Amino acid sequence: MENSEIADRLETFALMLELVEANPYTIRAYRRAAETIRGAPVPVEDLVRRNRVRELRGIGQGIEARLRELVQTGQIAELAELERELSPDLVGLGRYLGLSARRSVELARTLGVRTADELREAAASGRLRDVPGIGAKTEALLLEALAREEQSRPRQGLLLNRAQELVGAVAAAVGGEPAGDVRRWRDSCERLAVVCAAPEPGPVLDRFAALPQIVALLERGDRHAVGVTVEGVPVELVAAEPDRFGTAQVRATGSRAYVDALEPLPDAPDEESLYAALGIPWCPPELREQPFAGQPPALLELADIRGDLHCHTTWSDGRATVEEMARAARDRGYDYVAICDHTPAVGAVRGLTPDDVRRQGEEIAAANELLAPFRVLSGIECDILGDGRLDLPDDVLAELDWVQASVHGGQRMPAPEMTGRVEEALRNPYVRCLSHPTGRYINRRPENAVDLERIFEVALEQRVAVEVNGLPLRLDLSGEHVRDALRAGVEIVCSTDAHSVAGLGNMTLAVATARRGWATAANVVNTRPLDSILDARRAY
Repeated sequence: MENSEIADRLETFALMLELVEANPYTIRAYRRAAETIRGAPVPVEDLVRRNRVRELRGIGQGIEARLRELVQTGQIAELAELERELSPDLVGLGRYLGLSARRSVELARTLGVRTADELREAAASGRLRDVPGIGAKTEALLLEALAREEQSRPRQGLLLNRAQELVGAVAAAVGGEPAGDVRRWRDSCERLAVVCAAPEPGPVLDRFAALPQIVALLERGDRHAVGVTVEGVPVELVAAEPDRFGTAQVRATGSRAYVDALEPLPDAPDEESLYAALGIPWCPPELREQPFAGQPPALLELADIRGDLHCHTTWSDGRATVEEMARAARDRGYDYVAICDHTPAVGAVRGLTPDDVRRQGEEIAAANELLAPFRVLSGIECDILGDGRLDLPDDVLAELDWVQASVHGGQRMPAPEMTGRVEEALRNPYVRCLSHPTGRYINRRPENAVDLERIFEVALEQRVAVEVNGLPLRLDLSGEHVRDALRAGVEIVCSTDAHSVAGLGNMTLAVATARRGWATAANVVNTRPLDSILDARRAY
């Protein structure tokens, strides 16, 4: 079994355990194990067979037993039983309609139904009103939602990395290409779509309906279907005629505003032919948010990145040593990597004191001796205190190659205080970059009340860059804010905030987010050679 398959089964198990209200710690353990396995650099099936899987972080005795059962039998017996009892298609439909998973299960048990179709039949026959807690108003709302399932949307989108995994797996299974929000690299994806070139659409639609990711079919036409996952997320499939594949791909990829501005679209077998027929340049998917028919800039490419300037190690909350992170960065073709562990004020994890910074510097020097000409930069992610001071004294910061300043605590400050706090930090002569400038967690925590326009003014004045943080939960700055920064003349840094070797792969998300902000290689600090990074440091 592939690592992704094993991780998918553990994630599904965690979901089912959540539905039966299992111990929250157990649920989190399975989700962390799934994340570890998905990013593992070696085949986990081999580790299981060689009794070495517990060498992976977060894999204990209980999870090891589940993994052995999965590898040896192809299934987890308890998961199979939970799936039979809880009917994922019914839970998925309920979530799609706005019901919680628990409420869907309660509804099904009261009505004596097990599938989405049986729920539809019960609703149509008037049985919903027999369920305690469902009055006439709630019944009317559910009936209305069932009558227009194809118009419903999840309450919030999927994080980009999860949406990519889901859409990518569906596309691979049906021989199609990802489209929708995923192809535009939106940070929170609501429209998940796949487009296929299909002379005969029937077999493709059948394969789609039978996929394990699709637990209920909401709609099926001659060349179109919409399915729903157990999380209640709709996935659209377009099985286009081969000579109209390009047309379908453009329609399924761009925002409504973008596509409407191009209509009427000609029939075309690929996107390049369609744009040529329209008489306009091909447009990168990341820029297909607003109407645009001009010549796009030569956007930043992943290959332009020369190094990662924000990585963590076991000195704070990372999972790998300095040398392990450096070797992994070198193996990606980089020339340099900056180790930027936390400082004490971050609170939730261990932070480096001045003595720690200097001792870590010795470890970084040793890694540089081993890995030359690759360079490990001594850096820090230094907390910005409530009054704008930094969490380490200037004499320590002066010894470092790269200093990032970050807000972690006190994020509910009113805008004037928060803006003043960040502005003060940017005036420190050793700060080179402002990390995750808005502090947002996508779908979980809103942006800090900070005046970015003012921050960009100060950043430009002080020659401080702003970060595009590649953590899927952050993607901060967003594409929209990147464009604002570039218009203000501020440079950006594409970083991963990697806390593990696998986390270095987040550079793909950082680059894509920068591209959504119309960034070119010239706008990005870490597209430049090492000497340029160090020369700027010496200017202080």
